[in-house]
Amino acid sequence: MFTTCNAVQIRVCLDEIELYVWRRLVLPSQWNLEQLHLAIQAAFNWWNYHLHEFRIGGLRYGDVALLTEDALDDDPRVFDFREVRLCDFEEGASFAYIYDFGDNWRHRVEVEAFLALDKPPKHGACIEGARARPPEDVGGVSGYERFLEIMADPSDPEHAETKRWCGGHFDPEWFDLKLVDKDVRNALRAGVKRRLYQPKPSSRRDGSES
Repeated sequence: MFTTCNAVQIRVCLDEIELYVWRRLVLPSQWNLEQLHLAIQAAFNWWNYHLHEFRIGGLRYGDVALLTEDALDDDPRVFDFREVRLCDFEEGASFAYIYDFGDNWRHRVEVEAFLALDKPPKHGACIEGARARPPEDVGGVSGYERFLEIMADPSDPEHAETKRWCGGHFDPEWFDLKLVDKDVRNALRAGVKRRLYQPKPSSRRDGSES
């Protein structure tokens, strides 16, 4: 990376879902992996209350205190994610981010490019993306597939309850660039709250084609 570069462009995509759910972010190159974690949480509107970690070159990076306390005897050592910065990676690097060890949401993180912006960025931005992430606590990939089946079939005996559970509405194709970008810009703000449910169609403001 050249010393004039002050930002990094990153693509984050959810693994194992047939129709890609992805976000393209531009972040300060001096941010560390903890800050990247918060940016990913904001970009996908995850609620940030489950365990999480990065897997890079076979090594685990995360909150050492939390992950060590929850570790099994055969878990590999955890390295502090605050000690790794985005500028430490090379262009083209790819690694995993796992959120919620129960649902096991695996994200593929790709370092696409280092950028030399006129003004060093003070916060992150989302510049592209597609589709809604699955509902929190839906049960992983298989649970999400079943959720979509139920939501698509009003005659399913679980339809009404499932619809109430997800806030009365869910569109897997939903993506609002302006809204997501605002979330990412506020990713590091203390006490930030996530939306519990996807916005209803009447309040949608589509900012991107999928």
